[in-house]
Amino acid sequence: MDWQRSFLIGAMLVVLYMLFLEWDGFQAQYNPVTNSPALSELVVPEIPLVEPTNTPTPKPMTNEIPSVVVGGETTTIFQDIQNEKSERVVTVSTDVLTVHIDTHGGDIVRVELPKHLADIDDKDTPFILLNRTATTTYIAQSGLIGVNGTDTKAGRPVFKAQATHYQLQENDDSLQVQLMLEENNVTITKQYTFTRSDYLVELEYKITNQSNTAWKAGLYGQIKRDSHNPTVVNAMGMKPFLGAALTSNENNYQKLDFEDITDKSFEDSLLGGWVAMVQHYFVSAWVPNKSTKNNFNVRRLGSQDVYILGFTSPEITVNPGESGNISAAFYSGPKDQYRLEEISPYLDLTIDYGWLWMIAKPLFWVLYQLHQFLGNWGWSIIMLTILIKAAFFQLSAKSYTSMANMRRLQPEMLRLKELHGDDRQKMSQETMSLYKREKVNPMGGCLPILVQMPVFIALYWVLLESVELRHAPWLLWINDLSVKDPFFVLPLIMGASMVIQQKLNPTPPDPMQAKVMQIMPIAFTFFFLFFPAGLVLYWTVNNCLSILQQWIITRRIEGAGTKN
Repeated sequence: MDWQRSFLIGAMLVVLYMLFLEWDGFQAQYNPVTNSPALSELVVPEIPLVEPTNTPTPKPMTNEIPSVVVGGETTTIFQDIQNEKSERVVTVSTDVLTVHIDTHGGDIVRVELPKHLADIDDKDTPFILLNRTATTTYIAQSGLIGVNGTDTKAGRPVFKAQATHYQLQENDDSLQVQLMLEENNVTITKQYTFTRSDYLVELEYKITNQSNTAWKAGLYGQIKRDSHNPTVVNAMGMKPFLGAALTSNENNYQKLDFEDITDKSFEDSLLGGWVAMVQHYFVSAWVPNKSTKNNFNVRRLGSQDVYILGFTSPEITVNPGESGNISAAFYSGPKDQYRLEEISPYLDLTIDYGWLWMIAKPLFWVLYQLHQFLGNWGWSIIMLTILIKAAFFQLSAKSYTSMANMRRLQPEMLRLKELHGDDRQKMSQETMSLYKREKVNPMGGCLPILVQMPVFIALYWVLLESVELRHAPWLLWINDLSVKDPFFVLPLIMGASMVIQQKLNPTPPDPMQAKVMQIMPIAFTFFFLFFPAGLVLYWTVNNCLSILQQWIITRRIEGAGTKN
């Protein structure tokens, strides 16, 4: 009859597993991973017909319309309106970017990343990072402000482009898109330069002054965004940071989530610098000229669900009959650690490894080098876990030796408990005498584990933050290491490995502690069901290596005890 009971229990578990898969599939169906509106939803503001003006309009700082001071003059940065008119959009295509530029203001209103898909099962739909629709605001604005600024309270400039679509040709390494503006005998060219295989776009204003007076203005750039989260995060999963980040005089890397910005605006001024909008795997950032002292500000736009983070640069003077230029750069793409390092100091910290970044960065370097050799991120994770385990082999050996000795003393500990269970003081004395006689340190198994924990936590954050794992396959059914195992096989193996580990460890003397330890594998398995497969793979491999090492040590010590 035992086999019938076992068969029924097994059948019930299989049915429960299949029901859970169906439930999870239903949840995924009604919780899309990303919000990527179609191009047809792009909203372009109507052009207000205004006459250009060179007269600055002083106005104090308000929540509704931000103001900046350039050369002692206070000038308003105009906030665009939300009506529709789509024929003004210029499209620029490179091998890694598809950028849509509104000729009204020359703003970047949509950025698509062809190398990064919105959905792994849809090979034709790129991930959309920046976008402007009826329900979404996430754009990159830039303009000229000051005495002769083109962006004033009266309105923003309307540029002319030679074409509505620009394509980086196969034989070209760069592509220049020029937007032209004639104003009071001054020719202003707003030029975007795109480079092959690069997500950094260079912005340059070229000014040719053919008037009789000096021309003065400064450059501003800002990211305008609402607080929507483009990624639907499972309640059991991790919640990556979403919000603004910048380098400041006080901190190399400072984060401000939307609640922080709502509570208090932020202002700073420093040489070079950058300001960014950070989300899981992707980042957009304005990087002004590193040789100028730039003013940075982060604020909420009045009571609206709109947040502004930007910079203003010092004004330049272009005398009559002369030419001048002013420039900045805009990055919009994946969190590529090594590329961000090259662009500006500390910009790579937007890949947020937490307070253990000094350990995490070398770990990512090793993982990256392994991938260069193996060509698969799953096998690279396994090899990195093996290397870390090898590095801590001796420390782990000491820990497992201590645990094995404690396990060997379990019968004697039970005997002492039967003899002195009611006398805690006597029990404690006899236990310490036993440890001293057998040369066993009960804390010997804890210290080596504590020493290793920072490395394991740092690796955890490396695997969570690395965009390289997004849509990266391993083998068989695991085609994306950045999302959960669709059949939950890895979490179940991980849970089984935790149970085996507990069998090799000594049973805690406290009954309550023993029950907690028995529940831990079940609790961990439940949480790991929704963790990214890459993280679960690392944890599972680490557990399996630990089991092998602990089993060998335990067998050797218990064998030696039997001979004695």
